[in-house]
Amino acid sequence: MTAGGERSGLWWRALVPLGIALLLALLPAPAGLAQHAWYYFAIFAGVVAALVLEPLPNSAVGLIGITIVAALAPWVLQSPADLAKAGFNPVNDAANWALSGFSSTTVWLVGGAFMFAMGYEKTGLGRRIALLLVRALGRNTLALGYAATIAEMLLAIVTPSNTARGAGTVYPVLANLPPLYDSQPNDPSRRRIGSYVLYTAFAANTITSTLFVTGCAPNFLALDFARKIAKIDVSWFDWFLATAPFAIPLLIVTPLLLYFVYPPEIRRSEEAASWAAGEIHAMGPVSRKEMTLGVIVIGAVLIWILGDKWLDGSMAAFLAISLMLCLGVFTWSDMARNHAAWTTVTLLATLVTMAGGLARVGFIKWFADFSAKHLGGMDPTTTIMALVAVYYVSHYMFASLTAHTSAMFPVMLAVGMAIPGLAPGKLALSLAMTTGIMGVITPYATGAALPYYNSGYVKPAEFWGLGLMLGALFLAALVFIGVPILMLR
Repeated sequence: MTAGGERSGLWWRALVPLGIALLLALLPAPAGLAQHAWYYFAIFAGVVAALVLEPLPNSAVGLIGITIVAALAPWVLQSPADLAKAGFNPVNDAANWALSGFSSTTVWLVGGAFMFAMGYEKTGLGRRIALLLVRALGRNTLALGYAATIAEMLLAIVTPSNTARGAGTVYPVLANLPPLYDSQPNDPSRRRIGSYVLYTAFAANTITSTLFVTGCAPNFLALDFARKIAKIDVSWFDWFLATAPFAIPLLIVTPLLLYFVYPPEIRRSEEAASWAAGEIHAMGPVSRKEMTLGVIVIGAVLIWILGDKWLDGSMAAFLAISLMLCLGVFTWSDMARNHAAWTTVTLLATLVTMAGGLARVGFIKWFADFSAKHLGGMDPTTTIMALVAVYYVSHYMFASLTAHTSAMFPVMLAVGMAIPGLAPGKLALSLAMTTGIMGVITPYATGAALPYYNSGYVKPAEFWGLGLMLGALFLAALVFIGVPILMLR
């Protein structure tokens, strides 16, 4: 393509998001929704469109989005009631809102995951582990997809943070695997094997986050709401019995489905195992830095598993990074040059802020109330299916599983409990089971997604497309398998 052709393509990708935002803004606000909230939603929709079409790098899109909102805050972010408050400073309020995403612990845990990945690369430990995987399973790419899935499943039993598990533990190891097959990021060779293996691992992370109550921290938040509002208690085993009928089939089918719809170019490599064995031999014995990093990573994982009541996951990552700096695993200059880490921190922080703004302006509450008014007159099973579907799809408006659970779970549960004949316990558990799997639908849906999204192996449009496809599949499995079986219990 010529330079002129590239510029025209860029303009097209820029004009579509602007057109979407302007068109929505020109439409009248729906009944019951404040005008400033509708304007905010118009900007949010334009930002999402720009994330898909990429007229600029996604981090730049997020930064521009919060800047536009902050600049127009009196008309799109701050309500008339806010502006009428004595002493209210709209400029300071807008600035505090715009920067609020950088205080998110999830943002810094994801950023820390990139530093972990750099440690694996600097010491050679990541390459060694990847070579061991190739020696054991490298003859068949599908087997590598299942190996990533099994690793996610086993860790999910004991790791209550899906971000710590996916971004901090699994991704840094798997990122070393594609280069062994000469599959490089941001290059046509990414499809040789890297795109398939990494996206499969991410998809598995979302399924295992639902399969086990211990697989995702917001699961416990949902059950706490269920206990307080619906007066029900759900044990680990009760949860597993409810999720297993649809989540285990998804865990089995997803690597195979992606193998066909998002296929790797290398499907078999008979010589890979013997080549990997030779490379391991050439690397020699495990070095001091590899052992140091291994001990630090194991310590971080143990804190994520056992110490989450005493130390936040992001602080555990910071502790590990501090030890890596002190013990010479990498230097501050290495950290400062880690473009992927800082780009991801900026992207996730801005998206957390943009999505959080929807709740602030009242759009989320309006959406929940609007949905509730249109769900009457159906039988209990169909009503639960509809409530679950609305709750699931609404995650497009959230950049955090915890934020979604906090904002909408009590509302949707209260709505369902007001409908005669609906079993509160069945509804609560049905809603709770969406928490992990809905993380697959967007690149900002959960902190675990960002490292895979920014890895250079999956193009943004591909990530959104695969998220739409798997999101529909996962929702269908829950609604047409999980919920009916739960209703029969």
